[in-house]
Amino acid sequence: MGKLIEYEDASDEVRAVYDDIRATRQNDYINNFWKALANHPPTLVRTWQTVKEVMTSPGELDPLMRELIYIAVSVTNGCEYCIASHTAAAYTKGMSDAMFGELMAIAATANMTNRLANGYQIPVDERFKT
Repeated sequence: MGKLIEYEDASDEVRAVYDDIRATRQNDYINNFWKALANHPPTLVRTWQTVKEVMTSPGELDPLMRELIYIAVSVTNGCEYCIASHTAAAYTKGMSDAMFGELMAIAATANMTNRLANGYQIPVDERFKT
């Protein structure tokens, strides 16, 4: 693992990304995920551009819904860091404890039924195919 790159120690390219993160999120905090990726500036730039586009561009899904999806996928993938950071973000966007509980129930149920469907190798119903 590389070190965490603080703003004061960052190259101009990395500082530009940090500045954009701060402007986009409207706060001064740069979290450890970005500081770690800053060890390889091309990965930092590419990842930030993708996350920024997917999570902040106007679309049909509201910001809270995007965070809920991110949490569910992170739980499924077992990413402790992403679960923690996106759960915190979801609470700031209006998630309640009850919503979090329902989300966990849905994620757990989907994981169970996905594994059952794969294990039984169940053919997809014709009416579900598009």
